[in-house]
Amino acid sequence: MSTSATGAGKRLPLLHGQRPWALGFLGGVVFIFTLYQWVIPSSADSVQTFFQSWLPMSALNTSVIWAICAIGLNIVVGYAGLLDLGYVAFWAIGGYVAGWFMSPFVSQMWPSWRDVEVNVFGHPAIGQNGGVHVSFWLVLPLAGLFTAFWGLIIGAPTLRLKSDYLALVTLGFGEIIPEVFRNGDNIYGFNLSNGDLGIGPLDPIALGPLATIPGVPSVLGPFDLTFKFLVYAFLVAVAIFISLRIREGRLGRAWLAIREDELAASMMGVPLMRAKLSAYAVGAFIGGVGGVAFATSNGSGHITQSDFSFQNSITLLAMVILGGMGNVWGVLIGALILSWINLVGLHQVGSVINDLLHTDIDFPSFNFLVFGAILILMMLFRREGLIPESRTRQILREPERGELESVGADLEGDPA
Repeated sequence: MSTSATGAGKRLPLLHGQRPWALGFLGGVVFIFTLYQWVIPSSADSVQTFFQSWLPMSALNTSVIWAICAIGLNIVVGYAGLLDLGYVAFWAIGGYVAGWFMSPFVSQMWPSWRDVEVNVFGHPAIGQNGGVHVSFWLVLPLAGLFTAFWGLIIGAPTLRLKSDYLALVTLGFGEIIPEVFRNGDNIYGFNLSNGDLGIGPLDPIALGPLATIPGVPSVLGPFDLTFKFLVYAFLVAVAIFISLRIREGRLGRAWLAIREDELAASMMGVPLMRAKLSAYAVGAFIGGVGGVAFATSNGSGHITQSDFSFQNSITLLAMVILGGMGNVWGVLIGALILSWINLVGLHQVGSVINDLLHTDIDFPSFNFLVFGAILILMMLFRREGLIPESRTRQILREPERGELESVGADLEGDPA
């Protein structure tokens, strides 16, 4: 009896502490789906125009996908304390895995496969015969594992470095991987990525048995944005669940120990390289899943290396810092806010200002100026982020050594 009670007590902090956030996330997803699926289409034209301008469904889907990748980066940066400036490489690998296994690319670009078609529960687009067509739900773990493998390969020679040196090396890998895909149309005669033209069109998402539910389409085409939102929100929930479960386990505690004091962690028996590599692999896995989701959300139906520029890595890092490093819910909020500003907010706010002042300023071109200003203000007034992790808040709000010494000197000189 006491043993079971103790075990339940160990699990209670995770269940009790995260339940309000989980219920809030679930309620938000249901509310948004209901609003866009049934309420807005039957509303007045002015209401529809407002939501299409300020909060379009396509922007919501893209924001949710950014959140997936931000949660993956949070494992590397927020949990393990490893500054990664090239996380977009994992996003790109996941996207291209979707291109290889969910399109006619193989039969179109590889002469020996011209008459071959492989279909594993896939749903090829009309007229797209040949190639490899694997179900979206099978490609997700496949891309995650493949990306995690490359995370281990990239991390093994680099994670012995620290701080600025690690950031520079990861920056290099973040630049190399997209360039490999950009020039991958002729690697000694082998077409890996079709170069700047990219891979496509990708197969739509098939819902399988869920299509038996009345009103649910069997395949999610380019206009089934609300149902795609449910799919991407489900992937966010999976990423959050993975992050929270690992964080409360032995591996997560090892990551936190490395983040706070690597030397002390090694003296306490934490295997540094193994723990760092596992953080890189788990973060890469989630990034690969986000890459598959992004590939299927792309309105053009193609995946190209231009979708994975270095600025995406910086934006993801800004999302983690803004939301609160180490707090998965804070990172989720930060990702949604910054992605909305980047996708819709600047354009709409700029239009309002231009109309009021009769100016013609291209506000979206100042997105990094806005991001930089936001980060500067956050570092000055709230370094721990919008929704900080408790440990991070305590560390950042702890007085400096000089302040403590001055307080001690004041106490010693106090005649009382």
